[in-house]
Amino acid sequence: MTRKLQRQRAKVLAKEHGYLPYMIERYLALWGEEDTMRFIEACEHPPRTAIRMNTLKASVKLTVSRITSKGVQLERVPWLEEGFYADFGGMSPGSLFEHLLGHYYIQGVPSMTVVRTLNPQPGEIVMDLASAPGGKATHIAQLMTNTGLVVAVEQDKLRIRGLESNVYRCGVSNSLILRGDTKKIQQLGLSPNRILLDAPCSGEGLIALDPTRKTSKTMADIRFCATRQDEMLDAAIAILAPGGTLVYSTCSIAPEENEFVIDDMLRKHEDIHMAPIDLDYGVSGYTQPYGIALDESLSLAKRFLPHLQGLEGFFICKIRKEE
Repeated sequence: MTRKLQRQRAKVLAKEHGYLPYMIERYLALWGEEDTMRFIEACEHPPRTAIRMNTLKASVKLTVSRITSKGVQLERVPWLEEGFYADFGGMSPGSLFEHLLGHYYIQGVPSMTVVRTLNPQPGEIVMDLASAPGGKATHIAQLMTNTGLVVAVEQDKLRIRGLESNVYRCGVSNSLILRGDTKKIQQLGLSPNRILLDAPCSGEGLIALDPTRKTSKTMADIRFCATRQDEMLDAAIAILAPGGTLVYSTCSIAPEENEFVIDDMLRKHEDIHMAPIDLDYGVSGYTQPYGIALDESLSLAKRFLPHLQGLEGFFICKIRKEE
């Protein structure tokens, strides 16, 4: 299909399904029409609710027993010891007393997978940038068994309230919450062993959860996000300890916010390289999105797509800094 025909077809599909034309045009360029239609269809069905059992407050066995006795149906996520798909049978997931007590956290499967990819260890110094509302920060603390130090950084003064609330509710005692600009984190003088940057993004992977995203973001918004992501990632790499690990993720399916950003960092920083993700799930990162050749090691990244995995659209990559 020529570029002209692709653009014409995108306009037709966008009108039929309520998207902005530029979005459909990009999907056609990435996947072709068959997978684009599968994506559009998948985005009409919200992904399954998932929860993370918080072992800082109660054992997985105890929480499972308590909430299943109240009618919640659970199915373990195969690669997450603490992750479960949960059917609350019409009840609000946040309405149970166990949620108030912090025994579980309502969290998407990709979000939990990001922290498992980071693999924080007890006693380490770990930074979680753009940390609100705290799902990943509390998960990090859980895997570190409340030892070491979790530095949770958030710039938004309204969102930081939710971060503080969740840290308290989940029984986290090894965290330091800071309000500040990620681009200025060098001023803290820290050299963390691991950094998580779940970067603010266009949210193009969340259409199934929020249909307004079909029309709420322009290409200019995506470019703005990509510029900010580049700056934040640049600052994070600068402070990462030699031999350290950085995980970058977004809830966007846009290569402009993912592979293109990482490719730029790989060219800019000679002391970092992509690392494999030990997960037999998802699809590989793109090395030639829109026909543009990027670093081949980007194939080590992982993508979750609604029409392929039935999850929120997500991008995850792991970066290591040389010693």
